[in-house]
Amino acid sequence: MAAPYAPNDPYDHGMLDTGDGNLIYWETCGNPDGKPALVVHGGPGSGCSAGPRGYFDPAYYRTVLFDQRGCGRSTPHAADPATDLTHNTTDHLIADMERLRRHLGIDKWLLYGGSWGSTLILAYAERHPERVSEIVIASVTTTRRSEIDWLYRGSGRFFPEAWQRFRDGVPEAGQDGDLVAAYARRVNSPDPEVRARATADWCAWEDAVLSGEPNGAPDPYSGRPPRARLGLVRICSHYFAHGAWLEEGQLIREAGRLAGIPGVLIHGRLDISSPLGTAWDLARAWPDAELVVIEDAGHKGSAAMDAAVLTALDGFARQ
Repeated sequence: MAAPYAPNDPYDHGMLDTGDGNLIYWETCGNPDGKPALVVHGGPGSGCSAGPRGYFDPAYYRTVLFDQRGCGRSTPHAADPATDLTHNTTDHLIADMERLRRHLGIDKWLLYGGSWGSTLILAYAERHPERVSEIVIASVTTTRRSEIDWLYRGSGRFFPEAWQRFRDGVPEAGQDGDLVAAYARRVNSPDPEVRARATADWCAWEDAVLSGEPNGAPDPYSGRPPRARLGLVRICSHYFAHGAWLEEGQLIREAGRLAGIPGVLIHGRLDISSPLGTAWDLARAWPDAELVVIEDAGHKGSAAMDAAVLTALDGFARQ
């Protein structure tokens, strides 16, 4: 199903100076006096889009969207090989969210996002629980190293031909080496052909993992514009090669910090890239979270998943 609320253009936008050379694009939509909500996009490195605006009733919500460091309209862009990613980490993104909250004069906000966005939401909320009113997550991830290993190695049992091509793209990693770290090195190569080939191979693998899902576009990664693709893969491989700078299992282990924050976790049973077990583990550790399993959805979602997101957001709108 399509988002039910009419497209609403931003009534304000700007570039937030982080003080370390990065400028973060942000925009606000809906009711300037409404309930604050922040959309946290996935990737990492996908950038925000207009689509999520339609999930928020503009009569009730003041919806904030932003492009995380290095992607979308934020600068400098990671597609430029000269862009240093040293100051692009989970801690930096958490600090950016807090800086944006203060800049907009918001006391508390609802957090909505999915995939990588859910990892960043959880990391922010566990750091600043007093600033979060509610959380809605579709397609739950916590970026444990076990989850990264599953996505880039374990799930290859379902797509052995595609995984062989993905592994062959970095022969220097060997049979059992760190493929993600090897790709991170290649997309930072001074040779533009090496960067382009590694980007194409990475995106082809990501598309393959999602290829068995019944919904969504067949090429959600490869179908992006070249600049967006390169920036995405540079940022993704950078974050995943470092386990998002989180201790293994940290976000689930510390989910007790979210006590008192109502949450809705929405996850597709057909999600191979991020299997349901992570959402299940998080729901058991977070006392105020409700887990909604969507039977016909994978990572790319479905009409039923859209409906569940809308139900959750409409339910929180008047609170």
